[in-house]
Amino acid sequence: MNPHAKLICTLSLVVGSSITISSNHWILAWTGLEINTLAIIPLISKSHHPRAIEATIKYFLTQSTASALVLFSSLTNAWSTGQWDITQLSHPTSCLLLTMAIAIKLGLVPFHFWFPEVLQGSSMITALLLSTLMKLPPITLLLMSSQSLNPTLLTTLAILSALMGGWMGLNQTQTRKILAFSSISHLGWMTIIITYNPHLTLLTFALYTVMTATVFLSLTQIKVLKLSTMLISWTKTPMLNATVMLTLLSLAGLPPLTGFMPKWFIIQELTKQEMTPTATIIALLSLLSLFFYLRLAYHSTITLPPNSSNHMKLWRTNKTLNTPTAILSSLSTSLLPLSPLMITMF
Repeated sequence: MNPHAKLICTLSLVVGSSITISSNHWILAWTGLEINTLAIIPLISKSHHPRAIEATIKYFLTQSTASALVLFSSLTNAWSTGQWDITQLSHPTSCLLLTMAIAIKLGLVPFHFWFPEVLQGSSMITALLLSTLMKLPPITLLLMSSQSLNPTLLTTLAILSALMGGWMGLNQTQTRKILAFSSISHLGWMTIIITYNPHLTLLTFALYTVMTATVFLSLTQIKVLKLSTMLISWTKTPMLNATVMLTLLSLAGLPPLTGFMPKWFIIQELTKQEMTPTATIIALLSLLSLFFYLRLAYHSTITLPPNSSNHMKLWRTNKTLNTPTAILSSLSTSLLPLSPLMITMF
């Protein structure tokens, strides 16, 4: 892909996200979403592989449908109330349509089918953008309109997302699909608390972004696209392999790693809201992803696959941790002692 075209697409992503995040008017927010969609499409299809083209078409169709629903929801609300402000969403049909539109854009269950397929057809860096930056504008819209939406519906979508994200990740062998279902599961945790404590949703998204960026950048360096490659990657890059394993366990929420912090705070907040059964259910559902990541770490670091080499470890490691990955990996694994400070900030 032409470097100038890549730069233009990347800048357009930043501009589109900034427009949506900073706007209070529905038309401006919709414009930012459309800029984002048009900017990410060339990045998904840049390899010209049939799988990439298929992923591009799937992404375009789902995002176009979601954007049309956002526009229709805002028009319906403006027609009945005369308000174009994002925070003044009061029409019941508009609230339902907006919930559906944002669920499609985020990939919440039952509108999640496009997300793993699109990530599988994208490059690692594009998949990182789809999993982090492209989630920020819809989450912002959800934050701004959360007081108008049905909390029972949001809780149902969140629990289903946590269930399917852990369950469907159990039998995956492609790293991008594993991270896609991990993203769906984390979106369930963000959605379940958004009505009661929006700042906690922002904290969860920030930590999720750090951990996901660590995994994607590490996998890009060691060129791992499937589990069979990851199982023998320790012979070439032992440090990066250990980093990926620790970050995956952090994503699963295993204490004392960073990923345990947002889940701990969310369960605590749900208990304060007298939603103890809901907190219990979503805590139990997180065991699905924890089991999978523990099994993956066990097979990658403790057991040894068949190896034709006479030496267990290569005499030279050709990859090392670069500075951004090292910083992100440190944040992904060691922020739990700063929990009191983090909860004060958010």
